[in-house]
Amino acid sequence: MQPAISDSDVLSAKFAALADPTRRAILARLATGETSVNELAEPFAMSLPAVSKHLKVLERAGLIIRSRDAQMRPARIAPDAMKDVENWLEEQSAIWNARLDRLEDYLAQL
Repeated sequence: MQPAISDSDVLSAKFAALADPTRRAILARLATGETSVNELAEPFAMSLPAVSKHLKVLERAGLIIRSRDAQMRPARIAPDAMKDVENWLEEQSAIWNARLDRLEDYLAQL
């Protein structure tokens, strides 16, 4: 069992999970609702264990939640899964917009 991700590293784990196109495709599919591993695996040319590994990465990053329903382990997007990513991007956007505004002012003075 892998150790829990510290609060300070949650954002890094989310970006690492989102870096993989297969995991982004899985998240896009889960945006339509809760789904089983078998249904998630259908469009991919990979084994069920490979899809399960991707799901574990997404779950560990806090992007999805997996429940247990008898033999099935359906997955769904976690509530507010992307909120800290969105907050970070908004902060970065504000910083860069301010820098670009200063550059624009400087260039206008030249």
